[in-house]
Amino acid sequence: MKIFPAIDIKDKKCVRLVKGNFDNKTEYNNSPVDQASRYEDFGFKNLHIVDLDGALTGETVNVNIIQEIVKKSNLNIEIGGGIRNLESIQKYLDAGVEKTILGSAAIKDKNFLKDACLKFPGKIALGLDAKDGYLSVSGWKESSNQLALDYLKEVNDYGVSRLIFTDINKDGTKESPNFDETSKVANISNCPVIISGGVSSIDDVKKARNLKNIEGIIVGKAIYDGDIKLEELVKEDA
Repeated sequence: MKIFPAIDIKDKKCVRLVKGNFDNKTEYNNSPVDQASRYEDFGFKNLHIVDLDGALTGETVNVNIIQEIVKKSNLNIEIGGGIRNLESIQKYLDAGVEKTILGSAAIKDKNFLKDACLKFPGKIALGLDAKDGYLSVSGWKESSNQLALDYLKEVNDYGVSRLIFTDINKDGTKESPNFDETSKVANISNCPVIISGGVSSIDDVKKARNLKNIEGIIVGKAIYDGDIKLEELVKEDA
């Protein structure tokens, strides 16, 4: 199972939000580039990055930081946050990321998701961020009034290479992921699923191993706050 340490970038700093609330934000001392280097030094192979500035603006605000991380590491990077057109996808792929994560734009326009999967085969991950089962968009500020499972059934054959499922009610809370809802998604998804939101302990990571069609798990706040030690976590990364 792949472990994805997480870096959320806001104003060129590493931050963590609680339930996606920009007013409930913790800033950390390490720069995103230094934090990525730290993860690689511990032996991690994958990295999950969210450009929170991008999520708010719809622009590739921090592409220079991503380029620097790619240049200084051998990490397989997935990047999301405000990717709303094919040009932005191309820009990130040219920077050297492994996959780009489409969220709001894909939910609002299924044809965009289909076109992206056709143009960039194997490079598109779909981010499904749900609150009480319903998808949220635009930096989690709007509900789409669409059930995550219904949407997934509609786009399941588009050619998405990875699905990242986040329960917004769990994100940043360290209350353990919503394994039940994630399992429902994984059971119908045509591509492997990454668990996101709420990881609180190494036990959560070990539990994820036993679920069907799970490729990996994203760990963020629990690392920054010291609840999970990196030397312990990297042993689960295989």
